[in-house]
Amino acid sequence: MNTDKIYAEQLANEYAPKDTSKVMALRKLDAKAKLPATIFTYTLGIISALLMGVGMCLSMNVIGSGTTGMFVLGVIIGLIGLIGMGINYPVYKKILVRGKQKYAFEIMELAKEISDEE
Repeated sequence: MNTDKIYAEQLANEYAPKDTSKVMALRKLDAKAKLPATIFTYTLGIISALLMGVGMCLSMNVIGSGTTGMFVLGVIIGLIGLIGMGINYPVYKKILVRGKQKYAFEIMELAKEISDEE
């Protein structure tokens, strides 16, 4: 295998003019497919982490009155936060798959057009 030839072709591809409008459209479609899942996972992750933190603070008497009721409330709130963190990734994957399915045809057609031009 001639590595010099492979390197030269790779370098030539970097400098070859490209039809950026179709490539940019492909990138935008990809981002559009992934955006809802990303927004959801960040939102749920932040809320879940905050809930767990509040629960820990309540159960450790950092906030609240320090009574047994506050301890139990803190444990419950902390567990809700942990459950939220636990389901975050599986739900993210499902939303991501749904988004990719929604735009799959358009992305595949545009990718085929771009690859056929070369």
